[in-house]
Amino acid sequence: MSLKDVKIKIRAISKIHQVTKAMEAVSAVKMRRSQAVAIEMRPFALHAVGLLRRLTQLGTTKNHPLVKAHAEKRSELMIVITSDRGLAGSLNNYVLKAALDHLVKKGWDTKKDHVSIITIGKKGHEFFEKRGYTVIQHLEKWGEGVPMGDPSALAEMLIKDYTKELYDRVMLVYGNFESTFSQKPVVRRLLPISFAAVDELIEGIVPARGKYSELRNETKLDASIGYIFEPNARAVLNELFPYLIGVLLYHAVLQANASEHSARMVAMKSASDRARDLTKELTLVYNKERQTSITAEVSEITSGIEAMR
Repeated sequence: MSLKDVKIKIRAISKIHQVTKAMEAVSAVKMRRSQAVAIEMRPFALHAVGLLRRLTQLGTTKNHPLVKAHAEKRSELMIVITSDRGLAGSLNNYVLKAALDHLVKKGWDTKKDHVSIITIGKKGHEFFEKRGYTVIQHLEKWGEGVPMGDPSALAEMLIKDYTKELYDRVMLVYGNFESTFSQKPVVRRLLPISFAAVDELIEGIVPARGKYSELRNETKLDASIGYIFEPNARAVLNELFPYLIGVLLYHAVLQANASEHSARMVAMKSASDRARDLTKELTLVYNKERQTSITAEVSEITSGIEAMR
């Protein structure tokens, strides 16, 4: 390799290093922002669940259409949240594998007409379209500060379809943020509503390690506190359920966004470190080649002088 070629490579890798370093910094900011918003909204979710528990004790939730399981028709709606862009390590692959494993477990990989899919993110849409699944709705650009109104509108549609008994259940698949270096794909039930599934999702809002992890020690709200429900408990429940489903969807999107940005940050850091190491290696090669070239030139000059004597 000539000195010119080595120099061109060093320049190209240095530019790549600048780009990956910038992407790492941007992803870190976006990750912290998604995480902070999720943590700020957590008290609302906790209070909503506290109210639901109290309503359950009063018997209000009994036979409610969003709590009652349907007669088994073997039909399911799955919401899969992935990113629109790549360069996020293996996060999307893990999320899509978790979704596919769930379908295989249910036996719906060979009975694709029994499952409908809503994809949030381009990667998931491309994945299921290629495999012949029915994607009834596709949403993009939810990874850049999605407003609360978007998940609320989706929640209203889910509630409407579930109430009509179009599906036995509604499942949610996304990457849950555990720490900067750990994102875990999860498959959780959204409808029919169960406290176990809701508690699990709310608990997942707080990372297992790192910033905010101390909030995991918070206890669940006391459901024994007395409430006066106006105009009546059933009316409050009918208003509360859509809000809760919307908030749970919103939290899942925020968790998926935080996972995406942290995975991209780690991937870009790895790329930056590798680019820096390559630059050092090529600089060493360049210096050695240059030294060899200079030594050869000096030897030629010395030989010429000796020949002239």
